[in-house]
Amino acid sequence: MTGLAILDVARDGIFVFLKVAGPLMLVALFVGLVVSLVQALTQIQEQTLIYVPKIVAVFATLLLMLPFMGDAMAGYMTRIAARIAAGG
Repeated sequence: MTGLAILDVARDGIFVFLKVAGPLMLVALFVGLVVSLVQALTQIQEQTLIYVPKIVAVFATLLLMLPFMGDAMAGYMTRIAARIAAGG
């Protein structure tokens, strides 16, 4: 396997990782920002308040995005298996 092929596989893996993890991270970022803004506006300084909404939002997003995530990972695995079957 040449260096160019290894970089191609690594680049593809990074893009798949970003497609799979990106929506969850963006939802967690947005929910954290909204809860922090609400805490700042109401002057509630409870540190544990941010965890429950963030966990619920990430879990709901995970349930909604699971088919897309599975399809992205299955496609990546198919491409990797095709490279292995082709001999590199």
